[in-house]
Amino acid sequence: MRRTALAALLAVLFAAPTLHAQGRADLVQASLKNPRVQHVPGDLLVQFRRDATEADKERAARSLGAARGEEVLAGHVRQDGKGDLELLKLPPGLEVAAAMRGLVNERAVEFAEPNWIYHHQAVSNDAYYTNGSLWGMYGDGSSPANNFGSQAAEAWTRGNTCGQSTVYVGIIDEGVMINHADIAGNTFVNPGEIAGNGRDDDGNGLVDDVYGWDFAGNDNSVFDGSTDDHGTHVAGTIGGRGGNGVGVAGVCWSVKMIPAKFLGRNGGTTANAIKAVDYITGLKARHGLNIVATNNSWGGGGYSQALGDAIERANAANILFVAAAGNNSSNNDTTANYPSNYANANVIAVAALTSSGGLASFSNYGASTVHIGAPGAAIWSTVPGRKGESNYASYSGTSMATPHVTGAAAMYAASHPGATAAAIKAAILGAAVPTPSLAGKTTTGGRLNVSGF
Repeated sequence: MRRTALAALLAVLFAAPTLHAQGRADLVQASLKNPRVQHVPGDLLVQFRRDATEADKERAARSLGAARGEEVLAGHVRQDGKGDLELLKLPPGLEVAAAMRGLVNERAVEFAEPNWIYHHQAVSNDAYYTNGSLWGMYGDGSSPANNFGSQAAEAWTRGNTCGQSTVYVGIIDEGVMINHADIAGNTFVNPGEIAGNGRDDDGNGLVDDVYGWDFAGNDNSVFDGSTDDHGTHVAGTIGGRGGNGVGVAGVCWSVKMIPAKFLGRNGGTTANAIKAVDYITGLKARHGLNIVATNNSWGGGGYSQALGDAIERANAANILFVAAAGNNSSNNDTTANYPSNYANANVIAVAALTSSGGLASFSNYGASTVHIGAPGAAIWSTVPGRKGESNYASYSGTSMATPHVTGAAAMYAASHPGATAAAIKAAILGAAVPTPSLAGKTTTGGRLNVSGF
């Protein structure tokens, strides 16, 4: 890509979102009309204004006959100047769309929206490296070789394995099997918590979040058994331990991964996704951890200003939001996929490639809304066995492509200490290798290449 063209591209990519209120409302309405998008019946997320009083909030709820539920985010702890974000429980028979219209003229309300439901973006189907299975890590000069891989193997041969770095990434997903043989030692331990004392030592409102938090179950158990296979698979691609003679190797061999579980058996909600994003952002602010990115291999919900605000708070904290483009074989320019379609400057939307360099048949794309392609078909990684043992499986999906890019962000941060989110994103997109199947299908027209990191 020519330097002038790259500069023009990056100017567009890093422009701040400028949607006005009507534009945001139109996106929500478009999402409600999309038959693939689901929301929690009877739930309404309401963003109150900063100066809204308790009486104002009660009046707004009573106007709908609704009950005030949980406080998703308290205004007094926010750094973005907004008020409380609350979940209202609507009375039987009142549709979400009608409730939203009912609050349009309520002065205490900034906006109201559905509580969308999200699902992971996977399609099911160092022994795995040597036997030719781990193609997503190969390069054109590695052995085994595949020039459509991420080129991670070539970075490793030059000593760039993330070393003993202190780079952190968040895994916003299902839970993670933190004692898996290829993951143990590469997961987060909260420096502000004392394990097992039953207290919230670091003052973030969560008791004993030593290894992360489960927002779906509202407890500190970040692994709940074999159903947490998707989050564990993602973790292995980002930071599976390389060079240990076991199983697989992730892009970044010693990154620290923070589980923020919000996907359960029935998916996850906008309210819990917001909590998970803010949890990671809060850890960076509270403890000064070098958190550079979150991996978001999920989608299916509609447009949410509240989630977009949480992503922007992460952006302000210099944390990338790497997101799966979706598995509907559709054009995200014309049919939006969230969260990958948010215009926040820290978002990187990822399409899936096959081992022969083609755009995977299931992968979404978008010349202006999807940034880059990465290996996402027949990807081997870590999973929990049914009896609690460490296991491995091959999955496909943009869920599998996304952690290759998150791992790349960690790798770049490890070798470029102090790099900003904008610099890391620019490096990843600027190094993309032009790929025919991605021409006119992504903003870069290319695939992931970490060989120069």
